[in-house]
Amino acid sequence: MSWIVVTIISYFLLALVNFGDKFLIDKILPSSKVYAFLISVLSGLALVLAPWLLEWCGWYWLLINLFVGALLPWALYFLFEALKRGDASQVTVLVGGTIPIFTVILSVLFLGSSFRLNEWLGMGLLLVGTFLIAVVPATKKLNQPCDNRQKMLWLIIISAAIYAVFFIGTKYTYDYQNFWSAFIWSRLGAVGMALLFLVPKNSRREIMAGITQRGNNKSKEVRRKDQIFVVGNQIVGAGGSVLQNYAISLGPIALINALQGTQYAFLLLMGFLITVWRPRLLKENITPVAIVLKLAAILLISLGLYFVTR
Repeated sequence: MSWIVVTIISYFLLALVNFGDKFLIDKILPSSKVYAFLISVLSGLALVLAPWLLEWCGWYWLLINLFVGALLPWALYFLFEALKRGDASQVTVLVGGTIPIFTVILSVLFLGSSFRLNEWLGMGLLLVGTFLIAVVPATKKLNQPCDNRQKMLWLIIISAAIYAVFFIGTKYTYDYQNFWSAFIWSRLGAVGMALLFLVPKNSRREIMAGITQRGNNKSKEVRRKDQIFVVGNQIVGAGGSVLQNYAISLGPIALINALQGTQYAFLLLMGFLITVWRPRLLKENITPVAIVLKLAAILLISLGLYFVTR
């Protein structure tokens, strides 16, 4: 199968997951901490591979692996907090456009990398693209105070910064260790950090109430459907990630990263269709001005991703 086809399918699946996350945060799991906890714990399923693939890496690499994995729950938490306050298509594009900016800066500061001309160009395009998408108001939040919108932008920046450190850290660990062993150790770090969410009493009550769905009027059948949706959303996300990595093994990484714009285009299309036909599920800003700004931002961010990674 062509790497282009694999790439587009992977980004379609990831776009579905983005909307699934938004739906879960709005309708099923209103607590970002609960959802971040569940995803991090579910990522620990990779530990079933430990008897065959896990290797002792030494104390230094153990601490690095655990630290990198421990970043994941926090990146997810801040992302979900931002999703509460904005459209899925807006928040996802903003995070996706900001992560490479932080990644390039951190690579220069800590890995000794240097800016090339194409990276300067890519950074500029990313900055312009993220600015365009940032000025689009989310439909639900039009009547909310300006400081709430600023809080959404700060949450996006924090999430993107943590994701950037996470991605650089995973790249560092994979360069010097067996891939599957480093992956499993890092997921152990994610599970460990998620379990630390249970230490504060209020946080523990919030998570346990969210998992058991106590304090609401939902029937057992509806709660079971909610649980299936949570797990199913993560399975689709895992499938999208696997296909994306498979595409990277088949084709040029610069073009594959640039094609991430298709994920954002899928998000825009899905948001439009859901808002028109099922506004009670999710409602996004689909005014002509908003659509033009989002399309322009998607194009600029796609070009920026291409130049930053080529």
